[in-house]
Amino acid sequence: MALEQNDLSRMLETATVAARLAGQRAMEEISFVKASVKNTTELVTQTDLRCQKIIIERIKENYPDHGFIAEEGDQGKIFKQSPRGSESLWWVIDPIDGTNNFVHQIPLFAVSVAALHEGKPIVGVIFEPATDSMFIAVKDSEAQLNGRRITASEETMDEFSSVGLDSHFDCPGDIPNWACQIIKRTRFRNLGSSAIQLAYVAKGSIIGTIITTPKLWDIAAGAVIVEAAGGVTTNWKGEQIFPLNLETYEGSILPTIAANKKVHAEIVQMLNS
Repeated sequence: MALEQNDLSRMLETATVAARLAGQRAMEEISFVKASVKNTTELVTQTDLRCQKIIIERIKENYPDHGFIAEEGDQGKIFKQSPRGSESLWWVIDPIDGTNNFVHQIPLFAVSVAALHEGKPIVGVIFEPATDSMFIAVKDSEAQLNGRRITASEETMDEFSSVGLDSHFDCPGDIPNWACQIIKRTRFRNLGSSAIQLAYVAKGSIIGTIITTPKLWDIAAGAVIVEAAGGVTTNWKGEQIFPLNLETYEGSILPTIAANKKVHAEIVQMLNS
């Protein structure tokens, strides 16, 4: 099924409203949050669950037959509902990306909502509630921040540019050599939220971000926004991440690079040398 522009616009409006409602709830609860350990590297809160419920219910008002993949399911698993109709349309949701920041009352976190058609992201919304920053894009259109067009930077990698890194590395032993190169050559940043770092690549604040252990909900919305802003999003080998088979996706890791066009190839080379 081919989607028309008005279909994408309607889906974007739904995602924007849902993300804002969830972000507002998160800000109301940030001073009173209690966390539990979900796994060895992640925390979860009741606010995550409440925000996820807000988003799904809001989307279902308009799209009751669409599928859903979201971070917070039962007993540490993902939440997943397949589409009920014949259309391969899924919503992919991270209710609070940056939960560790949120738990510690650091207001650097985001709500991430994406729509995927036939395994490819077509609508992306990242809402940073603490700054009331709404990043949006639909496939084959421009990326925007609060109604203003944004574009990826044209900076090269130097001592004044910034590259986003993760707060942990899923590897044995020392920090990998490529990370040491980034640390030495740039004003590297770790903001504690993959979604925010992707959004900041799209608006040109950082030249790239390297995400070591993301899941689909961490990158789906950001991929749409980065690409619409003129950036590039791939796996670590420089290959396309999408399309994915969402029927079989169960939370596998999708190592990701997002960068402006001037430095993407250089980052790929660093990671594979």
